[in-house]
Amino acid sequence: MNADKENSLTSGLLKREVISINENKPLYNAIKILTKNNIGALPVLNSNNKLCGIITERDILHQLSKDIGINLKKSLINSIMTSKVITITRNINSEVIMDLMTKHKIRHIPIVDKKALIGIVSIGDVVKRLLEKFNLENQHLKSWLY
Repeated sequence: MNADKENSLTSGLLKREVISINENKPLYNAIKILTKNNIGALPVLNSNNKLCGIITERDILHQLSKDIGINLKKSLINSIMTSKVITITRNINSEVIMDLMTKHKIRHIPIVDKKALIGIVSIGDVVKRLLEKFNLENQHLKSWLY
């Protein structure tokens, strides 16, 4: 498969809107955005609009399991977000992304260009792309055999 076709995963993802949140917003805002958009993670930006973290449904659940009485309207995102974010660039293929997700047990990876957030890839995006590649290869094999 050629590089142009392979990079269609990230190039396609860069065309959609990136939903993010500021690190100084309350957890309640993150929950509302995640729910409204039916997504599982939000890249977190600092006051300079640079990626400084990621907050996931899992982060929120872990915090609630530690402190069920947490005030979601007063506790800030930067208090529970993951600060050491694994990122990718636009020129990475789906197999490498899947390897990163598997190795680090994560489901979302922000796409950056010079520390600026330009997109995000989810496990669902990668699985969809790998299935497309599998089906295409399967069609090629069948056409060769028959």
